[in-house]
Amino acid sequence: MNAEFFTAIELIEKEKGIPQSYMLEKVGQALITAYKRDHVGAVDNVFVEPIPEKKKIKMYVQKTVVEVVENIDTEISLEDAMKISKRVHLGDTVNVEVVTKNFGRIAAQTAKQVIIQGIREAERGMILQEFSSKEHELLNAQVSRVDPTSGGVVLEIIGSAEKADAYLSAKEQVPGEVLAVGDRIKIYVVEVRKALKGPQVVISRTHPGLVRRLFEIEVPEIHDGTVEVKSISREAGSRTKIAVWSNDENVDPIGACVGPRGARVAAIVDELRGEKIDIVKYSENPAEYIAAALSPADVVEVTVDEEARTCRVLVPDDQLSLAIGKEGQNARLSAKLTGFKIDIKPVSAREE
Repeated sequence: MNAEFFTAIELIEKEKGIPQSYMLEKVGQALITAYKRDHVGAVDNVFVEPIPEKKKIKMYVQKTVVEVVENIDTEISLEDAMKISKRVHLGDTVNVEVVTKNFGRIAAQTAKQVIIQGIREAERGMILQEFSSKEHELLNAQVSRVDPTSGGVVLEIIGSAEKADAYLSAKEQVPGEVLAVGDRIKIYVVEVRKALKGPQVVISRTHPGLVRRLFEIEVPEIHDGTVEVKSISREAGSRTKIAVWSNDENVDPIGACVGPRGARVAAIVDELRGEKIDIVKYSENPAEYIAAALSPADVVEVTVDEEARTCRVLVPDDQLSLAIGKEGQNARLSAKLTGFKIDIKPVSAREE
């Protein structure tokens, strides 16, 4: 029985990566819990001694040698103690071996539950450890199941040592994107939380961080730090604005992001299922930055109140709708990108 038990622990280590030492500790706790379940008067005088090299687990209860036994869970008579060791005297403690196979059914079930709980805790800990290092990173995933009721999808993380699954809720999916079983997508790890039911990996396809990481992958100049992403505003599935800056005057940040014949930005647009991307040049001058952010509209004049973080922008009359955008999207994204509240007016308004 002991040999089979140690073989099972070795298999758990190979299949789940849970160390044998951890499992032996949990088994020890389980045996002690089971013993106390059958012996209500037991105190902290029970211990387990694994002997892996001999594939044995010994369990003992420490008892004090007394003349008259009043508590059988903590005391032993001198006569019985002498059967264990001939050198004992009154007042000494002896280790009395416990025969675990004599445990009752309820105690055995309790031990089983402790062991199963130990395995779950170890698996959760390993998942937490793996994904905590991947916060704010991109992961490749494959759709393994679609929930028709909630619209969420269960994803299998590709390359995960723990064969972990993650749940992509409907609100974190790109609007209009239809995912089917077998589809491969990139996901952004927003954060990893500790929860009562285990680690919760919060993933997203709508987070601006997804766009940032895609640009870092596709644009070497961003990856090596020559070009810096200053800000991103995004309405997933529709449009994204990204402000970039070059630390090298000889490198055009917009050209680097667009790539030869638009190949780099096209790859990102393809991953985002056709989402439009406006790449604008960041400037320390708020007026220049705001004017660039309102692209593709032309801007005549920008009046900035830096303290109030507001500005008034004048555009040609025929560019007003373009500057505001459909349902105000261009103005809204520009405001998010720059951090300024933008009031857009046509040039005719100033003349009036």
